[in-house]
Amino acid sequence: MTNREAGYTAAEKDILHASLNRHRDAVLWKLDGLDDEQLRRPLTPTGTSLLGLVKHLASVEYGWLVETFGREAEPLWFDPYKSEDMSVAADETTEQILAFYGRAREAADRTITELSLDALGRPAWRDHSVSLRWTLVHMVTETARHAGHMDIVRELIDGATGERPATDTD
Repeated sequence: MTNREAGYTAAEKDILHASLNRHRDAVLWKLDGLDDEQLRRPLTPTGTSLLGLVKHLASVEYGWLVETFGREAEPLWFDPYKSEDMSVAADETTEQILAFYGRAREAADRTITELSLDALGRPAWRDHSVSLRWTLVHMVTETARHAGHMDIVRELIDGATGERPATDTD
């Protein structure tokens, strides 16, 4: 079953996971065919770049879907509380950031697969618990929001828009 098909008829957890994956895949598609300079190019006054958004989404997946539920995340080499996850340093490679996002997705997917939607976790930066259900909805929203930012940034680079290649169909 594809991500889009799961969204039509599956159980609640599968629908949420499929929706998250659809937006994750859109994030990666936004990078296709661009060179390193284009991926790093800041195109907003705040410095937003495609690769910076991928780095941010990786750190957010680790935070919300791994650490919140007491699972081990890899140590970060940057401080997300100082917005260092939104930018890419000169010594950080595209391959490093993409691999980081892949590992974050895999770790988050393990949490999603192994826990029930009613499982509770507590983010270190919050004073209350959250359910996996709430967290999945939050992550679908967060990922879709940033995929939309990436759509605008990508359009500014080369005019490409949309959540997937034009040859895909529903």
